[in-house]
Amino acid sequence: MTEHHNRHETMTAAWLLPIVACIVAAASGGVVASVLPEPNHALITIVTSYVLWGMGVPLALVVMVMYFHRLAIHNLPSQEVIVSVFLPLGPMGQGGYAALKLGMQASKTFPETNTLHPMAGEVLYVLGWMTAITLWGFGLVWLFFAVASISRSKFPFNMGWWGFTFPIGVFTMSTITIGQELPSAFFRILGTVLGASVILLWLLVAVGTVKNMVYGNMFQAPCLREMEKQACAASAGMQQQDV
Repeated sequence: MTEHHNRHETMTAAWLLPIVACIVAAASGGVVASVLPEPNHALITIVTSYVLWGMGVPLALVVMVMYFHRLAIHNLPSQEVIVSVFLPLGPMGQGGYAALKLGMQASKTFPETNTLHPMAGEVLYVLGWMTAITLWGFGLVWLFFAVASISRSKFPFNMGWWGFTFPIGVFTMSTITIGQELPSAFFRILGTVLGASVILLWLLVAVGTVKNMVYGNMFQAPCLREMEKQACAASAGMQQQDV
C-alpha cells in the first residue's frame, strides 16, 4: 500500500501467501496444544491460535473477493502464473482444519481450566466443525475454478508449480479431519484420493525441478520474464520514435 503501485488486472492469488501464514500458525497451535502437558499452557496456545485465525481468515476472504472480481472482469492470469489459481484453496483448507482442530482441543482444555462456561468447549467444537465444513464447501468452488482454468490451455513448467502442493495438501488435511470427526466414509475415501494425488503431484514437480536444475533453467521467474517482455517492447517503441 505504501511502496507498490498495483493494478487490478495484474493481481494474482499470490496476495494470499503472506496472509495464510497466520492461518498456518493457528492450525499448528491446535496441534501443539494437543501435546502440551500443562492445561494452562494449552489454553494460552488455543486462545492465541484463535486470534491468529481471526487475523488470517477474514482478511483472506476480503482478498478473495477482490481476486474473484479480477477474474470476472479481466479474464485468467497469464500462462506463466496460471498455477496461482489454486492458492485460494490454502486459506480455505487450512482455515477449516484450524477451526476444527482448535475446537477439538477447546472441548478438552476449557473444562479442565474452568474457562468461560462449562459448555464453552463443546460449543467451540461444534462451531469449529460447522466452520470447517463451510470453508471446505467454499474451497470446493475454488478447486472447480482452478481445474477449469488450467484445463483450457497448456502452460510451461516453472518453479511456480510448487504452488500446486500446499493448497491441495491442506485441503486434503481438512477433508480427512472432517471425515474422522463426522465420521464419514465419503470424506475418508475422498481424503485418501486427494492425499494420493498430492503425493503424485509432489513427485511430478520434484522431477521437473531436478530436470530444470540439470539444464540450468531452475531460477527463471515468470514475473521477470514478463518484465523483460515489457522492457523489450518499450525499447522497440523508443527506437521507432528515434527513426
